[in-house]
Amino acid sequence: MDRTEKSAEPAWLRAARASIPVIAASLLGQWATWLNLAPWYAGLLKPSFNPPDWIFAPVWTSLYVLMAYSVWRILKVPARRIERRIALTLFFAQLVLNASWPWLFFGLNSPLAGLANIVPQFVVIIATIDRFRRLDLVAARCLMPLAAWVAFASLLNFEIWRLNG
Repeated sequence: MDRTEKSAEPAWLRAARASIPVIAASLLGQWATWLNLAPWYAGLLKPSFNPPDWIFAPVWTSLYVLMAYSVWRILKVPARRIERRIALTLFFAQLVLNASWPWLFFGLNSPLAGLANIVPQFVVIIATIDRFRRLDLVAARCLMPLAAWVAFASLLNFEIWRLNG
């Protein structure tokens, strides 16, 4: 890839295209979560490794910032590259899965529905990292904390389902 070649898109538009979908996913997820934390989630049995509730907001805020920065970097890759289109399709697919997980887990009060979402979500995140790596190593590395957290969240989701099933 010619790394000196730049996207013709203005920086402000690229920043908006990167941040607005990520912010929307965050807000949609928060909406479903906060509506169902008490009494449903508070009443569930949880594994010993369940983090305290206060940790989720700063972790997810950091992950969403990294996601926006990561996709912003990929949007700098020339649009005519098929690899960019595949990478962005995967990124936005994982973002849709990410935004829908709280609605399945919290909104439906269903750890099983959450589990049915989070496992493929993790797979799509890994595929996104692989595709981003081919275009921009920094962008790929920015998604690695997301993959680690979603792997942990998958285990947590599974254990909550197992303990409450």
